[in-house]
Order: sequence, then C-alpha cells, then structure tokens
Amino acid sequence: MIHILHTRDRKGFVMTQTVVPLVGVSVERFGPGEAAPNPQPGDFILTHGNAWFNKCIQFGQGLRFHGEDRKYTHWDHAAIIVAENGDLIEALGPGVCRTNLSKYQPEEYHLVRLDDSINATDRAEAVAFAEGSLKQEYGWLTIVCIAFGLLTGGKFTFGFEGQQICSGLVARAMERTPAIFDRNPEDIMPADLAKYYHVDPTK
Repeated sequence: MIHILHTRDRKGFVMTQTVVPLVGVSVERFGPGEAAPNPQPGDFILTHGNAWFNKCIQFGQGLRFHGEDRKYTHWDHAAIIVAENGDLIEALGPGVCRTNLSKYQPEEYHLVRLDDSINATDRAEAVAFAEGSLKQEYGWLTIVCIAFGLLTGGKFTFGFEGQQICSGLVARAMERTPAIFDRNPEDIMPADLAKYYHVDPTK
C-alpha cells in the first residue's frame, strides 16, 4: 500500500508526499534494568538521554516535527545491532565505534526488530556497511548543515565523506534492506527513524 500525505510548507502551500511503507518490523520497549532477549544483526535501537547535546537534538527535531509527530522527538540516538551477543555499532562524539547493548540496560530504549521478510543477505549487508564505517569521524559538520536547514526551512542538506551521525549511519545500513526513505540518509534524524518505523515512545 502507498500512502499519500498532504502537508503544508512554511508559506502555507500544500505539498503532496508519497511515502512507500518500509519493511515489516516489530517494536519492543525495554525499561531501565531490562535486557532485550535474542537481538539479531540488522536490528536497531532508538534511545534518548538528558545531557545538553541530547536536549539540543530534541530541540532541533522539534523544528521539523509538529503536531501528532512531535512525539517522535523523544528519541535522540540510534545504533545498529551487528551480532547476536548484542554488539552495537554507533556514531558517538569520538567517532563510529563498537559497543554493546548492555550499556543501555540502565536506560529506556526501543528495539526495532526486522521481521522474517528480511533475508540473511540483506541483514549481512546492513551489518557490513556498519562495520565498514568503524573509526569514521562523527559528522559534526553534517549536524551543522542539518541545523541550518531546520532553522531556515530549506531542504538543501549534504553529508561529508568519511563522517557519520548516529541516525544517518542506521539509515544507510537500512538501505541495504528493502527500506525506502523519502529524504537523503544524511538528513535523517532519530525522530525520522522513529516515524518511519512507527516507534511510538508512549507505547
């Protein structure tokens, strides 16, 4: 099924946007102290924090998401699972690194599980992309470009070779599955992933 969305730009003009539904997923919430069972390579998590940088991301996302969609700004970080033991690859301030899902056990996170329609080859390609991004720099300039676009209402954004932000890394990995996004992965924020995959923080 293809959904047609009608939205308004900053000048009030109606814009029509075609959104192709993404691959089937299931979403599970894990509260502080809870551990996700049986994570699979290619699944990913969305989480949030209370540091100043997290607050800045949530504020910036609020410039794009309004009304009913504003709930998705709750999420400010994403990471992809690359091994059955819960190993993650994520873009953090020092760069893209390998960590483990257990680091988020003291916090709340939602796990997005890809369903059986995603074959092993697609999962392996998503993981391979993430692993190929290890040791890349964090995309601070990409963040600046996204912020400029949000503040000005423009749609001109771009990324930088050899840099990643957390949600862009996950989005680019998900493009190795049948996922189709309606914006460039460099411009995808955690709230975008939450909306695409229906990760409702109230559930």
